[in-house]
Amino acid sequence: MTDVLARVVALKTTPIPELKQLWRDLFDTEPPPYNRRFLENRLAYRLQELAHGGLKTSTVKRLEQLGEQLDGGKARVRSRRADDRPIAGTKLIREWQGTPYEVIVQLGHFEFQGQRYQSLSAIAKAITGTVWNGWLFFGLRARRPA
Repeated sequence: MTDVLARVVALKTTPIPELKQLWRDLFDTEPPPYNRRFLENRLAYRLQELAHGGLKTSTVKRLEQLGEQLDGGKARVRSRRADDRPIAGTKLIREWQGTPYEVIVQLGHFEFQGQRYQSLSAIAKAITGTVWNGWLFFGLRARRPA
């Protein structure tokens, strides 16, 4: 128990490349392109899940029933996201010219400095004064090789 707690606490100070390697080790997949906080939270859950067991079978069945109510029993629909947006509540943090900027993903919009924006590109323009692809600016999409 203490070992698991120590590993979870250590995630906060673990460099991102090491978090990504831990993701590969624990999930046997490439880490998603989400922010540090997402990685920390999901890795913390996985460490505890491996040490103490996952959800009870009855809980998994109940969640599946709820999912079927939403998607008509089509597991394929349930398994994919409606869009590529980060999960609501995710904080996107970008440093620009020495100043950190924080955006909170909400359902249907993004919140930046107390205002609603429909796109990350609009926020990137507000920060930089120039036109940017917001997904690239916040590191959610990699640049294509030249």
